[in-house]
Amino acid sequence: MDNIDLKILNCLKKNAREKASAIGDEINLSVSAVTERIKRMENSGLIRQYTLIIDQKKIGNDVSAIMEVAMEHPRLGDAFLEMIDNIPNVISCFCVTGDFDYILHIVTDSTDGLDDIYGKIRSFDGVANTKTHIILKKIKNEHTVIPTELS
Repeated sequence: MDNIDLKILNCLKKNAREKASAIGDEINLSVSAVTERIKRMENSGLIRQYTLIIDQKKIGNDVSAIMEVAMEHPRLGDAFLEMIDNIPNVISCFCVTGDFDYILHIVTDSTDGLDDIYGKIRSFDGVANTKTHIILKKIKNEHTVIPTELS
């Protein structure tokens, strides 16, 4: 990977559907060179996937929350994660250090919907404690960090 690849990645970060010709125009590279570099980054696994980011509020998901979850014992984690994987409203799950074992990002249509999810999680055998924070406003939500330049 070099600085040209970083420029291509930054273009794709802004718009993963950007045409190779537009990227080439922006970074002064031929379409075939851009295409070849993108294909190489995909094949190496550097580019793992292209995805869709939806404005959750426009589809009725007006409530977002962060939930911290502490387990009674680490051996219960695998079953808990399997349960979490089956709740589509949990859009991210992180294993963390500190007083809690997991941090979940939840989106749902209402506080009643959040209460339903909360109930499922709290009633799971092995969940010792939770702490929920309702998100009032999204300030920054990046999905990828790309270096500005390689040394």
